Amino acid sequence: MRAECPPRVEMMPNKSWTLIAAVLGSGVVFLDSSVLPVALPAIGREPRLFVEVLEGQNYIQYGYLLTLSALLVLAGALTDFFGRRRMFVIGLVGFGVTSLICGLAPNMELLILARLLQGAAGAILVPGSLAILTNTFEGEEQGRAFGIWAGASSAVTVLGPFVGGLLADELSWRAIFLLNLPLIAVAVWAARRYVAESRDEQSSGHFDWLGALLVAVAVGGLSFGAIFGQQRQWQDPLAFAAIALGALATGALPIYFARARWPLVPLGMFRSRNFSVTNVSTLLIYGSLYVTFIYLPIYLAGSLGYSGSAVGLGTVPSSLFLIFLSARFGALASRFGPRWFMVGGPLLMAAGVVWLARIPSDSDPWRLRMGDPQSYLPSAGYLIDVLPAMLFFGLGISIMVAPLTTALMRSVPTRQAGLASAINNAISRVGPQLAGALIFVVVTASFYSALQARVPELNMDDPQVRRTIPPLSRPEPQVPPAHVAAAREASTEAFRLAMLTSAGLLLLGSLINARGISDRQARAAGGRAGSVAPQAGADG
Repeated sequence: MRAECPPRVEMMPNKSWTLIAAVLGSGVVFLDSSVLPVALPAIGREPRLFVEVLEGQNYIQYGYLLTLSALLVLAGALTDFFGRRRMFVIGLVGFGVTSLICGLAPNMELLILARLLQGAAGAILVPGSLAILTNTFEGEEQGRAFGIWAGASSAVTVLGPFVGGLLADELSWRAIFLLNLPLIAVAVWAARRYVAESRDEQSSGHFDWLGALLVAVAVGGLSFGAIFGQQRQWQDPLAFAAIALGALATGALPIYFARARWPLVPLGMFRSRNFSVTNVSTLLIYGSLYVTFIYLPIYLAGSLGYSGSAVGLGTVPSSLFLIFLSARFGALASRFGPRWFMVGGPLLMAAGVVWLARIPSDSDPWRLRMGDPQSYLPSAGYLIDVLPAMLFFGLGISIMVAPLTTALMRSVPTRQAGLASAINNAISRVGPQLAGALIFVVVTASFYSALQARVPELNMDDPQVRRTIPPLSRPEPQVPPAHVAAAREASTEAFRLAMLTSAGLLLLGSLINARGISDRQARAAGGRAGSVAPQAGADG
């Protein structure tokens, strides 16, 4: 017998345009996160832009990510309080204006300031887009919408580096920012014409600005500390001070919200089992994603000798599953419940990561070079050691992402959709950065310990050694061949440790979802927009 598939959902024009607006609004945020790193060298060659070039380039990228992360929860609360369409349009206009300023910036100082403001506008768009979808769609149609949103987000993230490189090489790095303008114009038109206004109708009318400041300090401190610490190789005490401040503010949050009369984040949200479990599994699963896609490109290009084009193209298969299958799995999760999708997806992802952990140090690299047809055929090392892992990982993430979104957005009343999305997005950004910072320390220690065992005469505390032989990367040209071979073996051991740690995070996330996610709660809340998720136990 043929397996029964969910019926295809035909959307009304207003719903179709609502989905387009939401996808474009969040899409420009994800696009600007992934597109810019490729263009940073071109920005650095701009003769009119100055402060110190390297520092300026770091601030352009990480300043955007910092304000985006720090202001997500505030923006989500404002979205529910003042109206989702209103705040979404404000975010779109703000992102468009700051994109225009970035594209025309005459100096580095203005470019950095515009990027900081652009991140603040982006903080409105990501939770706002999901809140709008939650309010507009119901049932299987809602799951399909979440899947399309997730697939589109993946598509722009995957295509971002290619688009950024193409525009920077063929036109100008400024075109990267100006590209946002027509996309935002369409989104503004669609939002104003087709998106229905919605807000938290049970709001007290008082906004918790003190709570918003405390959340911004907590999230911003942790995010800045993790980013700045890794940039400075954990040699600058400012990183530790920022993390300490963020941790102190985070510890104060539940105390403050328990006593506040009109708290920004009502602690009652966490009494929803699915909400709490989904956020914990997000921390673990997205921590694994962060670790995998930070260390895999470094190891492939640095230790194994893959070309940059091969690294970029080699990871695309994992994203194709998400682009083409996430809508289907979103609809299935709405129909049958998200629990087992959130269990099986991370297990498949873990299988892919474990496959990566077995890559040998002598794996044949793929040195793809554009314009050289003889190099287009993938190497045996890629086909055996990397491609199967990308297929497992991609199928797993396509099974997991839309159901996770469904479980999250149905775990609280629709009136709190913006805040729920913002909390989850903040966790998915800041948590992995902190996990990545900790794993960075462990991986670095593992690398130099393994290198010391192979080359005892090297002094691993010598800054010159650490500069010329970095973990997982290609040693400097002056390093002797014997040391290069030893570094490759040590890098393989360190990479294996990182991948096994990543797999462990995925397995733990899968176990937590199996024990904690309630299909009954998700299905009950999906029956109608605005429903309040019941406090149910786990389903069998």
